[in-house]
Amino acid sequence: MTAAVIISICVLLLIAYVFDITSSKTKVPSVILLLGLGIGVKQAVVFFGIEIPELTPVLPLLGTIGLILIVLEGSLELELDKSRLPIIGKSLVVAIFPMVLLALGLAYVLSYFGYCSLKIGLANAIPLAVISSAVAIPSMKNFLHLDREFVTYESSLSDIIGIVFFNFIVMNELINKASLVHFFSQLGITLLISIVATVALALLLKNIRHHVKFVPIIVLMMLIYQIAESFHLPSLIMILMFGLVVGNIDKLKNIKLIKKLHPEVLLTEVTKFKELTGEMAFLIRTMFFLLFGYLIKLEELFNLETLVWSIGIVVVIYLLRALYLFIMRLPMQPLLFVAPRGLITILLFLSIPISQQIEVVNSSLIIQVIIITSLLMILMKKNEKPIEEVVAEESELLEIAEELPSDLLDK
Repeated sequence: MTAAVIISICVLLLIAYVFDITSSKTKVPSVILLLGLGIGVKQAVVFFGIEIPELTPVLPLLGTIGLILIVLEGSLELELDKSRLPIIGKSLVVAIFPMVLLALGLAYVLSYFGYCSLKIGLANAIPLAVISSAVAIPSMKNFLHLDREFVTYESSLSDIIGIVFFNFIVMNELINKASLVHFFSQLGITLLISIVATVALALLLKNIRHHVKFVPIIVLMMLIYQIAESFHLPSLIMILMFGLVVGNIDKLKNIKLIKKLHPEVLLTEVTKFKELTGEMAFLIRTMFFLLFGYLIKLEELFNLETLVWSIGIVVVIYLLRALYLFIMRLPMQPLLFVAPRGLITILLFLSIPISQQIEVVNSSLIIQVIIITSLLMILMKKNEKPIEEVVAEESELLEIAEELPSDLLDK
């Protein structure tokens, strides 16, 4: 039995790897293929009468670990300098306003039709309003650097702000001045913890001489994250800050605090750390979506009662996204269709307290919205290019940029 389980897991992971490396040619997002593979495994298990223990409790565990690793992986790739402020500002606007407007609009509709109060409606609407970085970031690997950068910032910020927004609504019985003061005090505490944790983890990265050094650092990050989460602090900020600082250690070397970390020594370790984080993020993300596909019930997937709601929500998602991309003067292609729901949606949905759950926002609705938004990414994939072409285009753009006057580049 043990041998069969190991062989099955290895085969599934290798198939998932093939999905990942061929998605640019098939134009089908790997998440759809993983979900389909998981559903296929479930049908095979039922057909052959194989007994499998209950795996539902494993899903939130994999989801939380995956979220940490994916945000860390994305933030390590981001460039941090003055020239990036415009794109950070635009990504913040596109991350916040469509999410808040969709959540408020859906909550109002739910309360208008008598399903719940506006506050409970918000708790149920927010999971559907947050972009999943677990799906968005990997899907952009074969696009231009500026598009990848925008999506990484936007989806990471969407995850962070979505979690903060969700916790604020769920944890406060009343939304008043006192609750707002408490919220901003938590945010301040989180920022202080993030600064201390970032410096401490960077010191460990530099000073550990043992041959095993990266895994303990990632484990410590997860520990700090979960302890902060237990106090309802927006701890994903710490992950994002650590990734930004470590990934840009050479650009921050003039800061006194960073100088003490000896950036020149850290650079080699950071490269290895990025590689390990990417490998681990792929593994956990793959296992999560395989398991989620395995746990999907076909009657939930084809539930016609929730399909009208699902289609309506998806239409509003893309209308709001198109509006804000237009306002921010950002390209519709490929960015319009990079608004998938996924890992973070499932995690937040599973975190809704029983007392605040409503019948209409159920697993069928969540599954349908996730699959529809993932399928629509095929339209974005039509513009995807082989990685060789992407590298060539970026090199050409860099050569053009080097010939421009420095004052023009600053602008």
